Amino acid sequence: MNFVRTLTVALAMGLAALVAGAAPHQDGTPSVAGRTAVAGAELIDINHATLEELKTLPGVGDAYSLKIVKHRPYKNKTQLRSKGVLSAAAYKKIKDYIIAKQ
Repeated sequence: MNFVRTLTVALAMGLAALVAGAAPHQDGTPSVAGRTAVAGAELIDINHATLEELKTLPGVGDAYSLKIVKHRPYKNKTQLRSKGVLSAAAYKKIKDYIIAKQ
């Protein structure tokens, strides 16, 4: 993903969090809705993320977030494809923003 696209996604996700009224955690870190998945930032763990956390990923709404949770656990993030949870296009949009911790 090139720099301009990464920046555009980060800004869009941040704006969505502001519109949604995301409040920071007690320690001052951004809430889930305010988190952006940009290089060097925290990745979203598909084995432990809430539905709301999953919906912060590009192209992931109610249906995809429910499917991701339903098919847990994942040994690695590529199982989103091998288990038939996401289409190739949807996986391509989020693969750089996710991780599958055990």
